[in-house]
Amino acid sequence: MKINTMKISMAACVILQCAGMYAESRYTYDIKKDLVTGSLSLGIFIAPFFIGGPAPGTVFNKNEVNSFDRTLFRSYNKRPDMTSKIGTYGLMALPVLPVIGNIKTPHAVITYGIMYAEAFFLTYGTKELLKHMINRNRPYSYFGSIPPGKEDDYDNSFPSGHTALAFMAAGFLTSTFSTEYPRSRWKAPVIAAGYSIAAAIGAGRILSGSHFLTDVIAGAAIGSLYGYLIPYLHLRKRIDEKITISPMVNGFYVSVAL
Repeated sequence: MKINTMKISMAACVILQCAGMYAESRYTYDIKKDLVTGSLSLGIFIAPFFIGGPAPGTVFNKNEVNSFDRTLFRSYNKRPDMTSKIGTYGLMALPVLPVIGNIKTPHAVITYGIMYAEAFFLTYGTKELLKHMINRNRPYSYFGSIPPGKEDDYDNSFPSGHTALAFMAAGFLTSTFSTEYPRSRWKAPVIAAGYSIAAAIGAGRILSGSHFLTDVIAGAAIGSLYGYLIPYLHLRKRIDEKITISPMVNGFYVSVAL
C-alpha cells in the first residue's frame, strides 16, 4: 500500500498547530532548584524500598468496610484489572505530546524529561509510602479466597497506585499542553481524552475488585497534585512578568529584570 507522505505531513501540521510548533517552550529547568526537587523526589521514590509495612490483615469481615465504600466494592475480576493496568501504561506515554513541537530543541527535551521524572518519582513514592503505612485489605479479600498470584498484595489497597499514575499523567498532559498551546483547537480534545482515560482506569480498579472508591479518590488526588505542581515549578517567566512599571512625577519608571 502506497503511503501519501503529503497527507501525513498535513495531518501532522494540523495536530501540532504549525504556527506554534517551533515556539520556545514555556518550561525550563534550573540546576539549583532541580537538585533540590530531584533529590527530594528520588528520596521519596527510594524510601519505600527500605521501610517495612505493617503485618497483613487476616480478618475479612464485610461489616468492617465503611458504608461509602461498601456500595461499590466487589469480588475480583481479571479483565478490568488487566485492562486498567494496560491503560495506565498507555496513558503515561501521552505527556510526550506537548514537547513534540520542540523536539529539536535539546533544552526543552531535557526539561520535560526532568519534569516527568520528578512527577513520576513523587507520585510513585508517595503512594508506596502510604501503602506501607496504611494496612487495608483489598475489596476482593472479602469475597472468599485470595485470587492466585495476589497472596503478597491483598493488603495494599490504599491508595490506588494505578489511578495515581494515571491522573499524574493526565494532569501533566493537561498542564503542559494548555501552557504550550493555549489557543490550540486540540486543547479541549487532548484534555478530555486524558481525563476520560484516567477516569476509566479508576473505574476499572473498582470494577476489578482491586480497590475501594476512597482508594481511587485518594490516588487521583495524589497524581493530580504532582501532575500540576511539577510543571508549575518549571514555568519560564514571561517577559511581561519581568517588567515593572512605576508612576513618577514626570512620567513612568520602567524596570526590566533579565
